[in-house]
Order: sequence, then C-alpha cells, then structure tokens
Amino acid sequence: MTAPLRFLAAEIKPSKVENDIIGWPAESAKNRPGGRWIAVTAPSIHSLGLSLLQEGLLSSDDLLTALAVQKRHRGRLCDILLSRQMVDESRLYAALARHWNVRVIDPMARQADPRLIDRFGASTCLREGLMPWQRVGQAVVVITAYPEEFSKHYKHLKEIFGSVVMAMAPASQIQTAVMKARSRVLIHAAENRVPASESCRDWGSERRNIKVALCCTIFGLGLWVSPGGMALAFTFWATLTLAFSTALRVGAALMALQQPKPQLPPENTPCLPVVSIMVALFKEPEIAHRLIRRLDLLEYPRDLLDILLLVEEQDTETRDALKAVEIPPWMRVVAVPDGPLKTKPRALNFGLDLCRGSIIGIYDAEDAPEPSQIQKVVARFDQRQDDVACLQGVLDFYNPETNWLSRCFTMEYAAWFRIILPGLQKLGLAIPLGGTTLFFRRAALVELGGWDSHNVTEDADLGMRLARHGYRAELLDTVTEEEANCRALPWIRQRSRWLKGYMMTWSVHMRDPVLLWRQLGAWKFFGFQVLFLCTLSQFMLAPLLWSFWLVPLGVPHPVAAALPPIIMFGLIGLYMFTEAVNVTLNIMALRKTRHRISPLWVLSLHFYFPLGALASYKAAWELVAKPFYWDKTSHGHFDKSAPD
Repeated sequence: MTAPLRFLAAEIKPSKVENDIIGWPAESAKNRPGGRWIAVTAPSIHSLGLSLLQEGLLSSDDLLTALAVQKRHRGRLCDILLSRQMVDESRLYAALARHWNVRVIDPMARQADPRLIDRFGASTCLREGLMPWQRVGQAVVVITAYPEEFSKHYKHLKEIFGSVVMAMAPASQIQTAVMKARSRVLIHAAENRVPASESCRDWGSERRNIKVALCCTIFGLGLWVSPGGMALAFTFWATLTLAFSTALRVGAALMALQQPKPQLPPENTPCLPVVSIMVALFKEPEIAHRLIRRLDLLEYPRDLLDILLLVEEQDTETRDALKAVEIPPWMRVVAVPDGPLKTKPRALNFGLDLCRGSIIGIYDAEDAPEPSQIQKVVARFDQRQDDVACLQGVLDFYNPETNWLSRCFTMEYAAWFRIILPGLQKLGLAIPLGGTTLFFRRAALVELGGWDSHNVTEDADLGMRLARHGYRAELLDTVTEEEANCRALPWIRQRSRWLKGYMMTWSVHMRDPVLLWRQLGAWKFFGFQVLFLCTLSQFMLAPLLWSFWLVPLGVPHPVAAALPPIIMFGLIGLYMFTEAVNVTLNIMALRKTRHRISPLWVLSLHFYFPLGALASYKAAWELVAKPFYWDKTSHGHFDKSAPD
C-alpha cells in the first residue's frame, strides 16, 4: 500500500483527510459513536482468510488450498475462491465488507452518475473493476470490487474528485452498472479505437465513391475502345501475379521443409499470468452448450483463466441458450450493446476493456482447442521478447469426411497453416492472421487500438498493423479444430466476406504507399503486395487463365492467336509448373495432418477453386454496395465431435 492506512471508527470529515483512505461504513458501524465516515486499512491475505474461516464460510482445507494457490499465482484471493467455487459470491462480498468495515452497495439500485464515470473514464472503470458512483455530501462514493487495490487509485481519484470514500460490490455488478450508464460512449469507443488513418470506416465517403466510379468508367471505356487490348492487358497481369504467387508458395514450402529450430520445453513459469479469452457469438444457439464444454477442457488454473462470451444485446436466442447452460464462474456472458454495426471486431473491442488478463486470446464459437493450448501460449510468450506480440495457432477441421467440399476445405487449410504461414514466418514476411486461435500481448493490442470494427477480415488487417508498428507474429504448434463450411452457398458467402476484407485491407494500407514502405521495409512491402494484391487478382482473373487450357484441345482462343508461339509455350509451361507446385504442396500439407484423406482428392481442387472466383465477384460488388455488411456463417450443422 502506498498510503498509510489505519482501521478505526471515529468521527472524521472527508475534506480534511489527506493520507487516509475513507470508507463508507457497513450498517453495523453506523451505531458507533462518531461520524459517518471511517478510515480503513488493508487486511493481510492471511487475516482475511482467517476471518472467512471464523465465519464458517471456508473449511480449513479450502483455506490452506486457496492460500497456497495465491502464493504460487500471486492472484487475488477472492478470484481464487470464486473460480474454485469455494464460497458463494454474495456471502464472500458480505464477509469482505465486514472485514473492511465498509458497505456493500448494489450499484444498480440507483443509477451511477454518468458525469463522474466520464471524468474517470468508462473504459478505465471496466478495466479496473472500480466505479465513481454518486456524490454524497462532500465526498464521491467509489465502488470497488478489489478493496485491497484501492490505494493505487486513491491519489488519482482524489485529484479528480477531491474527497472520495470507498464502498464495495462484485465486479460483475460494477461492470453492468457502468455499461448501463455509458453504453453509448463505450460502443462509440469500440467502433473507433483504431486511428482513422489505419481504419476503413470512411469507406463510404463521397471521395471514395468518386474514385470507384472513375475506375469503373475507365474500365468500361477500355472495353468499348479496345476489347482485344484489354484482354491482352488482363492476361499479362494475371500471368504476372500468378508467377509471383507461385514463387512465394515455392519459397514458403522450401522454408517450411527446413528443420525447425529446437524449442525449449515448456516450463512452469514462476508467476503464471492471467489469460483472458474472448469468444464472439452471434446467432449461435445450437452450438453454445458445446462451446462451454469444450472450453472447460482447457488445462490452465481456473483462477487465472478469464473467458468472456460476447453476445449481441438483441441476440436473445443465443443469450437464452447460454442461460440454459451451467456456466462456471471463470466464464462470463457479456451483452454487447446494440448498434447499427454488428461485426465481430466491434464486439472484441467492446470486450477488451473487460478482460483481466495480460494475454488476450480469441476463439470462434465452433472451436475445439487442444487442452494444453494455453500452457503452450504462456510458455512461448515467456521465451520471447516483447516484439513478439501475437501467436497464431494451427486451424484444422473435425468434419473433413462430411462431403467433397469439406475435404477440399481441409486440404486448403492444411496447406495454408502447415506450409504457407510457417514458410512466410521463416521468410521474414508479415503474417495475415486467421480469425481464431490468436493470442496477443495485451499491451501491444491496446497500443494499436485493437481491431478495426469496420473491417470484415479484422484478423488479416491486424496482422499487417502489427508489422507496420514493429511487432512480429509467430506460428505456434498447437491445433484448434473447427467445423468446415461444407455447403456451397454458405461457403461462397463466407469466402466473399474474407475477400472483401482483403480488398479493404489492401486499400487502407496503400493509402500512403511511401509510408507503408518505410514502416515495413522493401521485403515485407513486396510480400504484402503478393499476399493481398496478387491473391485478389488470381481469384478474379482465374477464369481468364483457365481458358488457356482449351488451346491444347484445339479450341480457338482470341488472346492465344494474338501471341507469338514462344510466348504461348512459356505461358503453358508456367501454368503446368504452377499446377505441379500446388498438387505437391497440398499432398505435403495433408501428410502433416491426422486425417486419412486420399491424396487423389487433391486433384479435385481444380473444381473447388471456381467457387472462389464466384465469391470474389460477390465481394467486389459488396465492397461498393454494402462494405461493412458481415455475412454471417452459421455453425453447428455437421458437428459430430461435441463432448456430451
């Protein structure tokens, strides 16, 4: 404690107190001689435990266990007791209040003064479990969930409000009260955390629409004036981007084949950190109960695990489904206030201030993470410097045998997460992150402003922003399984959202190419162009390249007829080399999985990728018509692995 604290019942005027923390006494203290306020001191952990033991709230065995865990983890005793369900929350806080001789207040009984909250900061209130509630006489009553930590805020509170007095309430009630009083402020902050220069929230501006209209006009004039010339130009660009993309895949595969550097075995970190995990749920009533059971399999101390289930306020179906499930005390359901924008990154930004942990993890609703995953994350972060701000796990599917589409999706993911991304990391390129099994150092995430709430592939965008600000992401050898989207139309809708986000991300980061070059360096800048611009070009121009396979069959081709024979031979050679690379890479990746899918299925990917071309055209249309629309993917249709 930074200020000398004393525990005594005496008449004291808050305006005259300089070095003492003042508490609002419990009802039992009101009959004592003296005044309304009392000075309070911090009891030790052991004295608090003894009080709980004497009141019959804890057994001696539970107390010894809790104190041993507290000494080992250096966490809060109340969090340990609640997470291990050793004591009821209401009885615990009543006992804490008696021990501190302060009052327990229901912050919802009388709405908090929003002016007081704004002066301290609504986000700070949520983060610290503390809320300026009401002005009573000459003092401001500040409700805290952690009285033992009140002194570290006392000086700042006194500078803002003058005299302050302490009262108590559970953290969940404080958070509910703050969100009710300042939901609009918090939602506005969640939607605008990322600086405007790095966000796509101005996409619908008049200036942007003029640029889009101008590009469409130029394209139309080109087709009208010289359709043959436009066809040649598109063929040249498609071939060039194909060559760059193939070269990158070859380089990534060669790097991935190298023997990995030996990793130090995971050790028991002397002081394990609190890890917060956020799961954004929207219209997921069928899968909510499975999610709870899967998360319950995670092997990490429960008092250090903080899981937030983020549900949209208007999503009553999912909220009702969660109410029907017994949720352990180390999980919380957070209702994200309603608004016109309903995206996953908006919900994550809202939940970020509610997280207790120094490490922030992200899962999707259908995920089944490896039980030891959190332990591996903590060990890797402990071995790395602070510039490694993100760890990306490997994604796989638990339903690859559902149908042909699920097999193709599984092969595509295997190549991406087991060959391409590890290769990109070894090549020193920026990694476009996946949307789940992501773990961040909280400090870096807050510094960057969290996620861009308007970007529908907030993960890939955040990966680039990390690289621009000098941070690195690494792949972690841990697997999370999820449900493969194996119905054609939902697959196209999901892929169109991803591609629309890629289009947004490339456009946002290319607003100032010179600045991007300076921040990334030449090598990462080149990699960014190949990963985003070339990938998008390949999806949209794929039918043009596929048309050249008709030439060997004797079908007339207008572009082929205009090219010299030697160039045509070169093009056909490049296309054949690319196909050989893709087949080899997918077979290599498939062998790295536990799935027993025949390598012959790799040949069927030729019929899988045309769906991506259709998705790219839908994405291009939505980029203009409804850029922030989140085409929701429904889950739980082919999940046969949920624990009972």
